[in-house]
Amino acid sequence: VMSVIGYLLAHYVTQIYLGELENRQIAEARLIASMLGMDDGAAPLPTDPRAYVMEWAQVIDSRITIIAANGVVSVDSEQDPAVMENHLERPEVQQALREGIGSSIRFSHTVGYRMMYTAVAVHRAGVVSGFVRVAVPTARVDTNVLSLQNLIILIVGGITFLAVLLASWISFRISKPLCKLTAEVQKLAPGEQAGRDLIHRGDEIDHLTQSINAMMAQIETQIAELQSERTRLSAVLEKMNDGVLIIDRDGSVQMINPAAARLFGWGRPLNQEPLVEVTRDHKVVALWRSCLESGADQSAGIELGDRKISIQALAVHLGPSLPGYTLLLVQDITRQVLLDTMRRDFVSNISHELRTPLAGIKALTETLQDGALEDAQASRRFLERIETEVDKLNQMVAELMELSQIESGRVPLEIRETHVLDVVKPAFERLLIQAERAGLEMRMECGEDLPNIQADAGRLQQVIVNLLHNAIKFTDQGGSIILGARHAGKHVEFTVEDTGRGIPEADLQRIFERFYKVDRSRSSSGTGLGLAIARHVVEGH
Repeated sequence: VMSVIGYLLAHYVTQIYLGELENRQIAEARLIASMLGMDDGAAPLPTDPRAYVMEWAQVIDSRITIIAANGVVSVDSEQDPAVMENHLERPEVQQALREGIGSSIRFSHTVGYRMMYTAVAVHRAGVVSGFVRVAVPTARVDTNVLSLQNLIILIVGGITFLAVLLASWISFRISKPLCKLTAEVQKLAPGEQAGRDLIHRGDEIDHLTQSINAMMAQIETQIAELQSERTRLSAVLEKMNDGVLIIDRDGSVQMINPAAARLFGWGRPLNQEPLVEVTRDHKVVALWRSCLESGADQSAGIELGDRKISIQALAVHLGPSLPGYTLLLVQDITRQVLLDTMRRDFVSNISHELRTPLAGIKALTETLQDGALEDAQASRRFLERIETEVDKLNQMVAELMELSQIESGRVPLEIRETHVLDVVKPAFERLLIQAERAGLEMRMECGEDLPNIQADAGRLQQVIVNLLHNAIKFTDQGGSIILGARHAGKHVEFTVEDTGRGIPEADLQRIFERFYKVDRSRSSSGTGLGLAIARHVVEGH
């Protein structure tokens, strides 16, 4: 700003100086014209005008030129008029001819340097009778102007220097405590401890410092409380088995805990993805939207697509605390649903298994009561069938009691060192004749270098017999069954392979349930408890 002011001031003073110089030259030219008798009412011309002009040129220290109306130079203080060109076309002469006064700064070919010219038109009887021109070298003008400019620059520079010193001192007094204050406040961002050792000067900065000190203390307390609360909340959300999601009014998920991420299969960092992208289930989105639109809590049982995961979802509108936000709680109830299904199936299966032999016994007893009792041969046959049905009931009750005891751990396993062949060979020989009657090839493949194992041989034989019995029952005539045992690291692996119809993949998870049968139409015997007992025996081992 001071530089601009200095430049404008120098330019303004220069223009004033040049204007004053021009006015002085005009006055001098008019005075010379009057002295020479060139205008109306003037004295007669002196006898020697050149001597007169030379005398005046020395007095005013300028070049004086007398020019006739036609542009011919009649007198010049520095050159012989005879050798000078016609001056009618000179800029200052042309301007004086039009306006009465003319001025210009230009190079003079007569004297060989730049000059400042001022010409005044002289009138006689209302007609221009000639011109008086006064000129000074521009070097003299430039020197004077430069002196003025240097003086102005010196003054402006001094003022600027003093202003900079004063501004620096003031800004240092203000900025130093502000910088320190800023540094302390910035410590709050990364969670550092802000200091209290700030400058106290009793001015406005001091009042600001004290206010910020109080504010920082309050903010640090609030941050500590928020961090503690956030840590507790994060720990709770991390350890919760139930899923938690927070959704904004636009349907973007703002927060998700690990349980919810596992339920919905979300495995990357959350970046405000839409709820439909996170859950990939339209029923969850519909539940959230219903809660958002109604403002009331909504709940629903939902099965997540092909993953066969059942959840209980609760959408809660967060209300005034977080307007537009919804809390979505999801609980994995797959096990409960499965247990309910197993309980219903168990009741249905045991009812079915008991109803069949009981219905047979009742029918046989009614037949005997209706007169078949008198027929000794028929009554004996009916009694044998009744005995068979009662044996089935006894077997079912015995297996149920055995399964219950095994599950409760009341039947301890008698673990002792046993050779593998002592387990598989008796079971193989026991069912070999049954396999041959069914038209099946059954063979045993056991390695010769098998080690002894720690096991309850009787219980393991029970497992193998059950697997072989199922293989014989569900393998068509002409098929084969292989009972094998092989060394697998630190363990021995027992296998039963057959060429039967197999079990559908959808039923594999349920074949160890009580009374569960894959296809009742192809199973005319058995209680459906064998695989359940086998499973618990293996788990016990």
